[in-house]
Amino acid sequence: MSGFLLDKGRYRARLATDADDLRAAQRLRFLCFHEKRGLAGAPGALDADAQDEGASHMLIEDRRLGVLVGTYRFRLFESAAAMGGSYSAQFYQLSVPADFTGRIVEMGRFCLHPEHHDPDIVRLAWGAMTRFVDENDVALLCGCSSFTGTDAATHRDAFAMLKERYLAPRGWLPRVKAPKVFRFARALRLQKPDPRRAMAAMPPLLRSYLAMGGWVSDHAVVDEAMGTMHVFTGLEIAAIPPARKRLLRAVAG
Repeated sequence: MSGFLLDKGRYRARLATDADDLRAAQRLRFLCFHEKRGLAGAPGALDADAQDEGASHMLIEDRRLGVLVGTYRFRLFESAAAMGGSYSAQFYQLSVPADFTGRIVEMGRFCLHPEHHDPDIVRLAWGAMTRFVDENDVALLCGCSSFTGTDAATHRDAFAMLKERYLAPRGWLPRVKAPKVFRFARALRLQKPDPRRAMAAMPPLLRSYLAMGGWVSDHAVVDEAMGTMHVFTGLEIAAIPPARKRLLRAVAG
């Protein structure tokens, strides 16, 4: 996959090809996931874990400024049976319908530089993934979508909306595995969300998944190490509305 490029306007998406590229992604991740919540690190501190070694890393760069403005990592699994070593499997007892046999891509560590808010960055990130999905006959995208902070009350409307509209179909619904979770579908079963507050509180990655027909687990994992609460998120490629597919492929083309 070396040389993978997608250029749109001032931005380009490409895969990391060497150790310097990987460190640049890990530095941006440290800024987004640790420094933003007040955790200081040594100069050049990195967010790195064992999942990085087996993953591909997408870099979204501002060519005018020469700055890395977004990144995510992803892994291709030939089948659901191969996902035992995935990032998500550490936290969720994953469930897959018996008749599902397609390829799966797990996305993770999606983040945008806090000083760069251009929506074209997110569009290009999804355009690059769309190209990969089409070229590799991927049937499912999945991963963990993270809310900043571990206080469930601050995300109450968002969780209530997920409960009301976006729970995974029964065959896909993951079971609890992590030691600390918030079972929002049960806890908020009687709460009606405020749609405006709920959508404003959704992380950008999760909003994108939901707009394409994605779904989530019925509980959130409380990740104290990352200072987040995350929900397992899935998207069947075949379920993406045709109009949305045309928009994604227009960016990917």
